[in-house]
Amino acid sequence: MNHPRVQAITLPRSGAETVLATNKVIRNTYMLLSITLLFAAVVAAASVALRLPHPGIIITLVGYFGLLFAITKFRDSGLGVGLVFALTGFMGYTLGPIISHYLGLPNGGQTVMTAMGGTAAIFLGLSGYALTTKKDFSFMGGFLMVGILLAFLAGLAAIFFEIPALSLTVSAVFVLLMSGLILYETSNIIHGGETNYVMATVSLFVSIFNLFTSLLHLLGFANSSD
Repeated sequence: MNHPRVQAITLPRSGAETVLATNKVIRNTYMLLSITLLFAAVVAAASVALRLPHPGIIITLVGYFGLLFAITKFRDSGLGVGLVFALTGFMGYTLGPIISHYLGLPNGGQTVMTAMGGTAAIFLGLSGYALTTKKDFSFMGGFLMVGILLAFLAGLAAIFFEIPALSLTVSAVFVLLMSGLILYETSNIIHGGETNYVMATVSLFVSIFNLFTSLLHLLGFANSSD
């Protein structure tokens, strides 16, 4: 999600300069996103192969928000890029045990592959739509921020109070919210609202990660109910 920041007042740039700057951010974002997705996939596969245990909700939250804070602080330096790999690698590690769980279920392999395919289709479709139409989705920012916060809190409640129905509802809501976030962040890059490719990459990576895990949860439940 886009992070508020204080920006210096600059003279207006020409249309050509703006387009070039925007194209550079888009190019760098998708290049770094592709590499980090591959890196996270390799770490997740290693986690599955080695049967590594899940670190638990507390360590996961501390690791995620701690690395996210560090990335935000060093987003304009080379260290920021290194921290992006640390975050995405950590998220890949936490994903491994989740995938292992679903692989152990009936039709688990099919469930995982369907979730991966659905995630790719949604991301490519929404990103392509935002890039080709160049529509401005900035109006979604406030709604997405509130929605994600509420869904996150509801998800924690579902975990701590062990409420399966609430957990499924949160996953369904997260599919919609992450789809909206992909549209919002892509539009934000196109229209110059996000000029830092490090932060744009993190936002899109987190969207894809949460979209995949939410679809995996929903599909896993559907298959177990058959």
